[in-house]
Amino acid sequence: MSDSVETANLFEDATAFLADLSANNSRDWFHANKLRYDSLLKRPAEKLASDMAHWFEDSQGVGVKPKLFRPHRDVRFSKDKTPYHTHLHLMWSLPDGRSWMFGLSPTYATAGAGVMGFEKGQIDHYRAAVDGEAGQELTELLAVGNWRLDEPELKRVPAPYPSTHDRGDLLRRKGLVVWRDNLDKALHNNPQQALQAAFAELTPVLDWIGRALT
Repeated sequence: MSDSVETANLFEDATAFLADLSANNSRDWFHANKLRYDSLLKRPAEKLASDMAHWFEDSQGVGVKPKLFRPHRDVRFSKDKTPYHTHLHLMWSLPDGRSWMFGLSPTYATAGAGVMGFEKGQIDHYRAAVDGEAGQELTELLAVGNWRLDEPELKRVPAPYPSTHDRGDLLRRKGLVVWRDNLDKALHNNPQQALQAAFAELTPVLDWIGRALT
C-alpha cells in the first residue's frame, strides 16, 4: 500500500460514501462512483488494515491476517436484492480463529474481539471453561468492561449443563465477541489510535478465549 494513502479522513469519507450508497444502492450508481469508492474507502481501509497488522506484531507480539470485506452482497437466498453492503468491515485474524474486528456505517462505529463461531472441538472447550473456575473469571471481565454482547444463539442451555446454570447466558452462545460501540468521536480524531485503544481494552477477553480453547 502506497505511503501516499492517508487514513486520517477515513471516518468522514467512508461514512459519507456509505450514506450515499444507502440512498443509491444499485450497480449503475456504484460503477459510476467506483473511483470514489477506491480513493475514499477501499485504499484508506486497506492501509489501515496493514498499519494495524504491523501494530499487532510490534505491540502485541502476534501475527495477524488482515482482511477488508468485499462490498458485494450475496443475494441468492435473500429477499433483499440490493447489491452492496452499506458498511465497512475489517478483521484481523489469528490462526486459531480469534480475531479483532472493526465495523463502520452511517449509523454505527464499533470494534470487537472474539470468535464469531466456535468450531466443534472449540465449543466443547469453551463450554467446559465457562462451567469451571475460568467461567467466573470471564464473568468478572465482562462486568468490569461493560461491553456489548450480541444475544445468545441458543434458546436453552445445552446438555449436559443444568438449565439453571449461573452462567447459562454464556453457555447458550455458539461464539463470543465483545463490542465497544460509539467510536465515532475517537475515529474522527485518529482512526488508528482509536482502534489501538479499543483493541487493547478488548484483548483480555480475547486472551481468555485463547486459554479456554487450548
